[in-house]
Amino acid sequence: MIRTLLASCMLSSKHIFGVLVWCCLVPASCGDTPSEIDRLVAQGEYSRAEAILRSQIPDPDRPAVDGPSVQLEILRRIRRDFALTGVEVLDQLRKFLPGVTRGDVRKWTMTGHLMHRTIDGETRYFRKAATNLFLLDSDAKARRDAEMHRTGRREIETYPLVGLLREILEDSDGTPGSLACRVRHRVTYSLCIKPECSRVLPGAVVRAWLPYPQEYRQQSDVVLLCSKPDSVVIAPSAVPHRTAYFESVVGEDSTPPTFLLQYEFTSSPYCPLLTSDRVEPYDSTSPLYLEYTAERPPHIFFSREVRQLARQIVGDESNPLEKTRLIFRWVSENVPWVGEMEYSIIPSLSAKGLAARCGDCGVQGMAFITLCRAVGVPARWQSGFGTKPGEEGMHDWAEFYIEPWGWLPADVSYGVQASDDPRIRDFFCGGIDPYRLIVNMDYARPLTPPKASFRSEPNDFQRGEVEIDGHNLYFDDWTYTLSVQTERIR
Repeated sequence: MIRTLLASCMLSSKHIFGVLVWCCLVPASCGDTPSEIDRLVAQGEYSRAEAILRSQIPDPDRPAVDGPSVQLEILRRIRRDFALTGVEVLDQLRKFLPGVTRGDVRKWTMTGHLMHRTIDGETRYFRKAATNLFLLDSDAKARRDAEMHRTGRREIETYPLVGLLREILEDSDGTPGSLACRVRHRVTYSLCIKPECSRVLPGAVVRAWLPYPQEYRQQSDVVLLCSKPDSVVIAPSAVPHRTAYFESVVGEDSTPPTFLLQYEFTSSPYCPLLTSDRVEPYDSTSPLYLEYTAERPPHIFFSREVRQLARQIVGDESNPLEKTRLIFRWVSENVPWVGEMEYSIIPSLSAKGLAARCGDCGVQGMAFITLCRAVGVPARWQSGFGTKPGEEGMHDWAEFYIEPWGWLPADVSYGVQASDDPRIRDFFCGGIDPYRLIVNMDYARPLTPPKASFRSEPNDFQRGEVEIDGHNLYFDDWTYTLSVQTERIR
């Protein structure tokens, strides 16, 4: 069924998020035809689907690992992401547009620019629907901008990225390992289970996995400064998801545990001088080439429409570097950034991005990876956090492989930069800035040690993962804080 769903997603070049039926389907169903659960969810009959799933779970007190219990949890997560009523989304919109009307909401709902789903006969809006509207609807954005001008409000100032790129290029000699614009990071990361979590009981065993930096090319000198509790197991570098693992027992006073890490590392920009005439042919029989040009359903899948789109983008181009640049520019222009759903409720990240023509950094990055692989350019996932001062937060990007340079970074979310200098314009297709915390070298891989219960984020690993007595704690049961101090090194 996954192949059928992903192919159907691509039938139109401009599907709208709010009416994409496939986004409603439960990704755990992988038969050849849609299941009864899939059909009910697609029709918005969540309560009936949940009743059937509950009847199929022999022991509801066991941890959700697979099958109906995971499907039921996914539906709970969908409800959480799409919880806003029409009145609530109207109230949110009025913070930006005091004169917005119910008619406006109906119009934007019909176009799909106000992201929504029908759940048990009611229209429920995505928790980020209001802010995403101004990224998707040009009329709404124009009205908001006019209101901001009238009231004297200004856009939040962002980090001067183009200036940083100019500095990197001026200081770099164009060779790998350049020491220009290095940044020393000190990171404090904490995870705290909420007091109201019902599973925090005396004697309960708590397991927690927190993100920890990789040792990798432009990221080095990783030093653990302290941890609480003191006993922590750091996963080896180069494992797909690098974790710091804690295990503790809840005391008699039922105090919710808190886990904390503090570490330092140095990050450097990476921007080798790339020219098409230096590109060398691939060894198409090598393990690297075979692995990173292959499909990996459901998130990397070469439907007929994906193959056709990839061919349209690259045309007759045969040089791998130029093919990658064409794909990078296309995704940058045609898949704009929006606030995204939790990945655990998206059946296919690349299919969502290419069908809806919008998505966050991970969705954009997976679309880029899929298109690259479809035309024979090895590509893979990388993620962690962006650490630009004032803009610290989760971030995903990608890498692609070109001989003789090897793996090269690509951040299609940052995309094509507004600059007359072509080196700056295409900087993020082959280059990367130093304000990064690399945690993950791949997606959807096991944690260290493995986690048995269904993860809060089964694809990416950034916020962390927690379970108590084998039961996963979702993001509504705990909070995390990230504090980053950076210092430029000359």
